[in-house]
Amino acid sequence: MLVKQGLIPAAGMGTRLGPFTHAIPKELLPVGEKAVIEHVVEAMHLAGIEEIVVVVSPHKHGISDYLGSGRRFGVNLTYVVQDEPLGLADAVLSGEHVIDGSFAVVLGDNFFHPKSFLGELILYHISQRADATLGAAEVEDVTRHGIITAEGNRITNIIEKPEPEKASSSLGSIGIYAFEPEIFDAIRRTEPGYKGEYQLTDSIKVLIDSGRKVNYKKIKGVHIDVGTPKDLVWANNWHFRYCGCD
Repeated sequence: MLVKQGLIPAAGMGTRLGPFTHAIPKELLPVGEKAVIEHVVEAMHLAGIEEIVVVVSPHKHGISDYLGSGRRFGVNLTYVVQDEPLGLADAVLSGEHVIDGSFAVVLGDNFFHPKSFLGELILYHISQRADATLGAAEVEDVTRHGIITAEGNRITNIIEKPEPEKASSSLGSIGIYAFEPEIFDAIRRTEPGYKGEYQLTDSIKVLIDSGRKVNYKKIKGVHIDVGTPKDLVWANNWHFRYCGCD
């Protein structure tokens, strides 16, 4: 069970980052001296992933213009289109025809440090022979994450963006995953959920309910979902203050 492929969902509209995203895809907004999606590509390359699928919407040509073939990052990039904005699970399903085996998923607007975390997550996924492994962290705002209930490191339940009074914990999924191909069947069995979209959290719940092994691993470091102007400022301030490098 090797993880040699990665998938980066980058089809979202980025409405919370307006007015920036009126002119540029959110994944191309800079953290440090490079676009946030470039940090994701580098993390995948560091984890030994050479084949990366980037899922875009029909009008987000800027991402392929920026990343190109992937040669300058030491990877091969394939672009697939999510025709309609039907949610993160549907975006992942859009890449099924070019995924062959185990694969990692990292959201294209996801900044985390150190980049070695993805490789650690993959190694843990392999060692546990899991069907899915989620990167997780203690989060302040449960309404922005899938919130995890677990026994040890095995996830027993996960709920997408609950209200604070309904959250079972503050342990949140942070948009970094390792999957076996069974996730695609789970997505096809997923009903529309939060905001009427097909949520990856709900597809993971389908895996859990069918008896599949779904684990989590906590990130050691910093994770910032670059989803609002405040988050973009935070990511850049952190990068220049504490990292100052890649």
